[in-house]
Amino acid sequence: MKPGKVALLRFPHANLVTGKLRPVLLIAQVPGPYSDWLVAMVSTNLEQALPKFDEVITRQDYDFAASGLKETSVIRIGRLAVVEAELLLGEIGEISNERLNRIQKHIVDWIMGAQDPRSEV
Repeated sequence: MKPGKVALLRFPHANLVTGKLRPVLLIAQVPGPYSDWLVAMVSTNLEQALPKFDEVITRQDYDFAASGLKETSVIRIGRLAVVEAELLLGEIGEISNERLNRIQKHIVDWIMGAQDPRSEV
């Protein structure tokens, strides 16, 4: 596994109840002795996408076929989780390095306060 891969996971809801099986993007492996990953939820509910914050990947994008996604989807940058690698149920694809770098930058800007996703709605 490596950053940029798309895998399957029963993504937890915000109240920690186990959610449905869905794709997630591997953002970064968590430092330390464990095999935990920071992941972002992927959804086909495009109306949830925050403009200029979340990342939409469409069938027309050059890295769509390699992503393993079946439909236009939104990578929900504000829907992150840290999960054990053992919970990831296999890789289905990979996004481009350019897209991964853009997503990682949005996460850093958001955490550092340089970007407020609420102001983009």
